[in-house]
Amino acid sequence: MTTTKTVLIVDDSRVSRMMARQYIAVLHADWIVEEAGTGEESLVKARHTTPDLILMDVNMPGMGGIAAAEQLRQEFPAVPISLLTANVQTATRERASAMGIGFVEKPITEARIAQLLATLEAV
Repeated sequence: MTTTKTVLIVDDSRVSRMMARQYIAVLHADWIVEEAGTGEESLVKARHTTPDLILMDVNMPGMGGIAAAEQLRQEFPAVPISLLTANVQTATRERASAMGIGFVEKPITEARIAQLLATLEAV
């Protein structure tokens, strides 16, 4: 029996959030999907929902994804966080690795979302 999980999608692109939500719904219709459009909003949402997984864009207005992920990592050390970004620079990958967070390139595809969700499916 699987338990319902909560996934927080953080991306300033409404289209990206909708695509990720759709792919998650196809794979796990019973899971809860929360959305945030900024790094600041992600902190508020995470504190209210305590997500099981956070998918984070890097380049956003205001607080970027790296800064938000750093704060979320401190507040929720056990929650998996994965950058889901078009920013594929080596420095970004190295920063993610140093912070202990995942890194997945955009574009968002069902296969990439399935790969990210697989870590929760085993739990």
